[in-house]
Amino acid sequence: MNSVQIRSAERALSAGTWLIVGGAMLFSILTVTPLMAAHTAEQWRWTAPILPLVVDAAVVIVVRLDSVLARLGGHGGRWPVVLRWMTGSMTLALNVADSALKKDLVGVAVHAVAPLLLIVTAETGLAYRRAINTAQAAHEARQKAEQREWEEAATARREAAERHEREAREHAAAEAREQREHEARLLREQAAREEAARREEGERTEARECAEREARERREREREQQQVERERLEQVAAQRRTAERLEREERARREEAQRQERATRERAALLAAGPATEKQPEELARATARAAFEAELSVRAAAELTGWSVGWISSRYQELRDDSATRALEGAHQ
Repeated sequence: MNSVQIRSAERALSAGTWLIVGGAMLFSILTVTPLMAAHTAEQWRWTAPILPLVVDAAVVIVVRLDSVLARLGGHGGRWPVVLRWMTGSMTLALNVADSALKKDLVGVAVHAVAPLLLIVTAETGLAYRRAINTAQAAHEARQKAEQREWEEAATARREAAERHEREAREHAAAEAREQREHEARLLREQAAREEAARREEGERTEARECAEREARERREREREQQQVERERLEQVAAQRRTAERLEREERARREEAQRQERATRERAALLAAGPATEKQPEELARATARAAFEAELSVRAAAELTGWSVGWISSRYQELRDDSATRALEGAHQ
């Protein structure tokens, strides 16, 4: 069962409870008013509906406060139980009194239906709400555990991708280094061959020496041009890498500025919503509490914004302060 179904069940329980309470109140007023009028002085008979209204008002208070306490996971102690059963017993006694005085057993049974239904509904509704709150808490705990597992898996995948990318860069660098060493070795071997050829040609005629010298000078110029070209290409590549690095850093700075601006707008939107008319969902309440903490609002102001209790907000504030202290300590170590 998801949170939507749980809220639907709570609405159905609340609607059914209040329907039964309203019907029982109307039935009680219509039943008890004639009895009170018959046992009241004639000049005060207009006060006959007051007693059933007072008793039924107590029933409404009990049902309402019990639902609030059940939603908050609290327990009012023994006095709410005493009040609940006392008002139920009073309602039952007032409804069956007229029939009992007339010794009408059928009337007693008929008029006892609504009070008994009201008493049992109040007790059952309280038990249902506590059971629903327990089930909802378990459901939210499972959701948080699943979210945590998903985040851990995502972190593992990201680390694996970064490790693979780092290994690829190291492999490419190793290949480039081997290529440069191979080219240098080829150049050294070529120079050695040329030197041997020059020694052989030196033993020959002056004309051959002149021709070989010109050829050697020509090759030297070509090598120098090649060296200059390689240096130029390496310089261009270094400049391109520098430009790409600067572009990545600028893009990272822009993204950080955008993230901070978005966080500021979200915080302002949460704070501008004003006092909550009902208790916010926990995730939204945590976000509002964080925004209030960063805006240096008081605990009571944050509680009014979220609809949660001052104690709960104080706990969130303490967590945020601990988190800030931890980050500051880590930054100092770094």
